[in-house]
Amino acid sequence: MDAATTAAAQTIMQRCDTLGAISEEPDRRTRRYGTPAMRQVNVLVADWMRAAGMSVRQDAIGNLIGRYEAVDAGTDTKSLLLGSHLDTVRDAGRYDGPLGMLVGLAAVERLHARDERLPYAVELYAFADEEGLRFSTGYLGSRVVAGAFNPADLAATDTEGVTLERAMRDFGGDPAALGASERPTDDLLGYVEVHIEQGPVLEARGLPVGIVSAIQGQSRISVTFRGEAGHAGTVPMALRRDALAAAAEFVLAVEREGQATSELVATVGQLNVEPGASNVIPGRVTLSLDLRHPDDATRKQALDRLQAEAQAIAQRRNVTADWKHLGTSRSVTCAPRLRERLARAVAAAGAEPFELPSGAGHDGVMMSRLTEIAMLFVRCERGISHNPAEAVTDSDVAVALDVVERFLTLTAAEQAPDSSA
Repeated sequence: MDAATTAAAQTIMQRCDTLGAISEEPDRRTRRYGTPAMRQVNVLVADWMRAAGMSVRQDAIGNLIGRYEAVDAGTDTKSLLLGSHLDTVRDAGRYDGPLGMLVGLAAVERLHARDERLPYAVELYAFADEEGLRFSTGYLGSRVVAGAFNPADLAATDTEGVTLERAMRDFGGDPAALGASERPTDDLLGYVEVHIEQGPVLEARGLPVGIVSAIQGQSRISVTFRGEAGHAGTVPMALRRDALAAAAEFVLAVEREGQATSELVATVGQLNVEPGASNVIPGRVTLSLDLRHPDDATRKQALDRLQAEAQAIAQRRNVTADWKHLGTSRSVTCAPRLRERLARAVAAAGAEPFELPSGAGHDGVMMSRLTEIAMLFVRCERGISHNPAEAVTDSDVAVALDVVERFLTLTAAEQAPDSSA
């Protein structure tokens, strides 16, 4: 790797550290949609975008969008989209989301430093909310860009009772202008996202980067078991309507389903127990269910079995079970022609082209509604993600940057008049 690319990769890593230090909680890294921490990050990233020669705007939901204009800008100018998200999960690492956006930014910076323009425009999206931590609205930023936002979500509330509509206004957004933030499709060449793998496959194969073949479909469900709270010392075991016991049985049923269905991953990651006292029988428990599979039909069948099991458990234990769909994302196949172009770029960068599916969801799921998508994974240590221990190396980030730059060049070559991109 040449010294300039290595230096650019080090700058990316330093910026990841800079953004990683911005949090709404003093003792852990957390950036939810619409918070002061997110506003601080947007201001900083906007400055970096402008310094890279990009025009910058923030849309109605709060996505930050930089545009590096084509060499001959006109009404028929095509655009390639790059991007990732800037929000985090609670107690997050530095790289999930920001790394991909910063790799795209670095590629544009290097073009700008050479005073080089491409035959198409490059648009860089820094999405305001992908994780859905605050309002349980995954892909919030990219949903708006893709024209898939549900206006009913404006009434969603966070744990403090603040509505999404209020948070959006406080963030400088405009609920009335969400429709106008949908990205037109007539000029698009595709969407490319760089992301840490969030899994151990690349590390096991000794590869710095990998080409994503497809993104798994996902279902997010909230299940509430309602029983009856009572005194822990006076209600006999046989007469109890313990909501937590029902929930515990369901959690194990989720695990069994995940183990029994090939390629299915099934997770209960949250439990809210009420009243939540040591000497009170739990009367209400709400839990999260996250179900993912590369085949949508198989995922739906597993979901139906689990819903039936929740009702059966509730009936046996004399409680009720309420089942609420929070969101569904279909599986998405990355475009073969963009994957092939990425493979050529990976090979030219001196790495082995290798394809693998993504078990995690990404903004590319929503962007696939607009245009063809491609993704490049970067190896992460032990596959750890959604964790402060997330780690990538300067050298792997340098390879990812090199691949993106070569991809941009290949895309430019295919925009020649005698080419059919």
